[in-house]
Amino acid sequence: MVMLASQTFSLEHSASFVGRELGVSEWVTIDQERIDRFAACTGDNQWLHVDVERARRESPYGAPVAHGYLSLSLIAPTALEVFIRPARIEQAFNYGLERVRFVAPVKAGARVRNRIALLSVEERGPKHLLLRTDNKIEIEAEDKPAVLAVALVLVARGSTNRA
Repeated sequence: MVMLASQTFSLEHSASFVGRELGVSEWVTIDQERIDRFAACTGDNQWLHVDVERARRESPYGAPVAHGYLSLSLIAPTALEVFIRPARIEQAFNYGLERVRFVAPVKAGARVRNRIALLSVEERGPKHLLLRTDNKIEIEAEDKPAVLAVALVLVARGSTNRA
């Protein structure tokens, strides 16, 4: 579980974590194979992403780059890693995104990770909480992040696994 001071993050104590970093995910390598698979799934096969030789010759980055939406898609699995699974939350739903910015390109072969902070906790009826998280997809050895986004995660109260 995520430890902060002497308290462990949980839905019951989530309000006390507002304004604090929940954690940082492990590094994830965005290799060309992953970029190619994303292109195949989405139909976005621009040469800047999938034509390695042309990207080396003509791209301002000197290499193929990941799709912005590929970088953005890392928010969900890294949230699972950083706070959803450690807090044993069984029901978490992507509710939306706010203020998404694609700040810097992720070159094929780069490693990225997500730095997550809790911005707010909002009651959504008797059975749900809406967690608003700040997400910063960092690129290893780069000053600028790849993505900045606020993610909305709807969680069901009582959805933690007590077993």
